[in-house]
Amino acid sequence: MSETATGRQFRPFSVGERFNIVPENVQTPASERINLIMTAGAFGSGEHETSASCLEELEQLSSMHEKRVLDLGSGTGILAIAALKLGAKSAVCVDIEIKAVETCTYNCELNLVQDRVRHCCGTTADIGAETFELVLANIYGDILLDIADDLLEHASPGANLLLSGILYEYNFDVRQRYERLGCKVIKNRMLDEFSTILLQCP
Repeated sequence: MSETATGRQFRPFSVGERFNIVPENVQTPASERINLIMTAGAFGSGEHETSASCLEELEQLSSMHEKRVLDLGSGTGILAIAALKLGAKSAVCVDIEIKAVETCTYNCELNLVQDRVRHCCGTTADIGAETFELVLANIYGDILLDIADDLLEHASPGANLLLSGILYEYNFDVRQRYERLGCKVIKNRMLDEFSTILLQCP
């Protein structure tokens, strides 16, 4: 076990059908599941319903092979790391908080995927004109409304958008905003307080 920042014990736990979340310095369990090793004390280590729902949706995507991934508001990097371990080719992790970028960098090293990840402290404006076959954004609904055009500019034709962190009150507006940009809603999951939306770009 490992201590979190609040002193609570961080124990290994499972998410979905394919993932184990394992704190660093804890022996990874013998399992056919994919182990995601996370440093203790970081928000976004898979326990919150938004992170867990994104992991569950990632494991159900038809193929991750050779996909380039953008993880906006990457936090711990857990979603990008999961995508890479599912077969994605590379990932760009973007966060406005330098501490989050440092944590993400460390977690990528723990999971031995650091060679396939580029880190950026900033916004989509700081990553150039690169496009991606999978865009992940587990951030607040009002922000997802504001950055919709930017996200679509960085999405390849037919790319999947996996959006979460959306409170119920923003769910309809977010869906409508992206649909007006030509996206198709594949799945709309209502959680306890938040929601997760999987879309396909035009």
